[in-house]
Amino acid sequence: MKDTITRTLAGYRQTFAAFAPGQKVIAIIGTAALLLGGFMVFRWASTPSYSPLFSNLSASDASAVVQELDATGVPYELADGGNTVMVPKDAVYQARIDLAGEGLPSDSGDAGGYSLLDGQSLMTSDRQEAITIKRAIEGELETTIEQIDGVDTAVVHLAVPEKVPFTDAQDPTTASVLVAPQAGTTLTASQVQAIVHLVASGVDGLDPANVTVADSAGQVLSNDDGSGSDATSRDQEVEAVRNDLQHRLQAMLDRVVGVGNSTVEVTPVLDFAKSVTETTRYTPDDENPVVSSSEASETYTGPDAGAASGAGGVVGPDGQMDSGSTTTVGDNSYVKKQTTADRAVGSEVVRSETAPGGIKTLSVGVVLDSATTKAISTADIRNLVADTIGIDEKRGDTMSVVTMPFDRTAEAAAAKEIEAAKAADATGARNDLIRKAGLGGVLLLILLLAMLKGRRRAKQREQATTYVVEQLRQETAARQSIEGPGSTLALEQAERSQEDGVRDELNALIERQPEDVAALLRGWLTERS
Repeated sequence: MKDTITRTLAGYRQTFAAFAPGQKVIAIIGTAALLLGGFMVFRWASTPSYSPLFSNLSASDASAVVQELDATGVPYELADGGNTVMVPKDAVYQARIDLAGEGLPSDSGDAGGYSLLDGQSLMTSDRQEAITIKRAIEGELETTIEQIDGVDTAVVHLAVPEKVPFTDAQDPTTASVLVAPQAGTTLTASQVQAIVHLVASGVDGLDPANVTVADSAGQVLSNDDGSGSDATSRDQEVEAVRNDLQHRLQAMLDRVVGVGNSTVEVTPVLDFAKSVTETTRYTPDDENPVVSSSEASETYTGPDAGAASGAGGVVGPDGQMDSGSTTTVGDNSYVKKQTTADRAVGSEVVRSETAPGGIKTLSVGVVLDSATTKAISTADIRNLVADTIGIDEKRGDTMSVVTMPFDRTAEAAAAKEIEAAKAADATGARNDLIRKAGLGGVLLLILLLAMLKGRRRAKQREQATTYVVEQLRQETAARQSIEGPGSTLALEQAERSQEDGVRDELNALIERQPEDVAALLRGWLTERS
């Protein structure tokens, strides 16, 4: 076994010594890369897989957990800025049990929220209880907001005024939220709106308009109407409306006057004010039902007309004459009837709310190329544009349609550049094809030369081996004739063994030093001749 290893190492050493300098460098680099790759694979396979042990730890709890893990010798890693402790996957449960026996973690997740109410006693005053409840709500809201993607930490402050009895005018509840986004992230308008409505929905009597959201840089993210939209979102909405109207008009004009023969610009002004209108309408009396009614009648019988004086009429209860409801008979008597009906007062309240973002005014400008649109009437284009996007002059919309020559120099230059680029691409593709074809031919030539050289080397090796073996046979035959016929069998076996060994050594020698072997054979052939 030892001799085999020694011969193998010696063969490797001789093979490496026969390499050219470039081949030696490649062999060394390849061996080093193979060893390094094996080491990295072994290290990756032997490294344990880590899983979270505890997350969202406070600074005190994280320090205590790390100290306990160091004391017990459990490997760990810190993640999420030190708030998460990672341990090997197979040691998670045992580590949790051991740490729970030590009372860890002690206060993670209990710094706020409704856990503050656990320590209430019978001696707690009403004011202290109200403050504790407010702190608990603030803590719960902070925990909820921190679950939103992109939010690192959040601080919530509530201003809850005391209820004043026997009055309708109460001070509103307000809230302020300070959020610190994660590094490299920015809160979107929808996320800000979600924070506003989360806080407003979690506090009784809180209007979303009274919630203010600001970031750690001091920028107010929420709007006064509680929509959570800022100036950037408004600009984006205006830009979206402008692009939509402009695209529709440009697509229509391209079909009418041709592509590139017109240009359109639309400037919308949006109304972001939110208005609420309430209208009360009272129904007529004849449409309302009768709630109560009463009837009264009065009959009077007096002297005849000849005995009466010239007074014409009846004195009413208030001293005035009431002739409209009196019927006089021939003997100066009358009959009075009165009917009273009370009807309910009917009313209808209509409440309409206008959402922000409606179009307030539009300004449209259309320019036509005079060189290609001479036969098209600008009045027709004006009417077409007005009907397409709904121009309303009473609203204050303006529109202008003019014709003037277009500057085509940029288009001509662009066309020339495109043609030049196409020509360059065609030339490059052709040169690339020629280069690839030439490279393929060179590779084929190298392969052909290598095949021819290999055949020549094989033929030389075969000739050299045959010549040496023939010499050995001649020497063996001469020795056999001298020693006699008694050793024929032994000589034949020795000859075959020696012939095989010499053939193998010659093949190895010819592989390592073909030029030296060829020179040696040429010298032998010269001496023989």
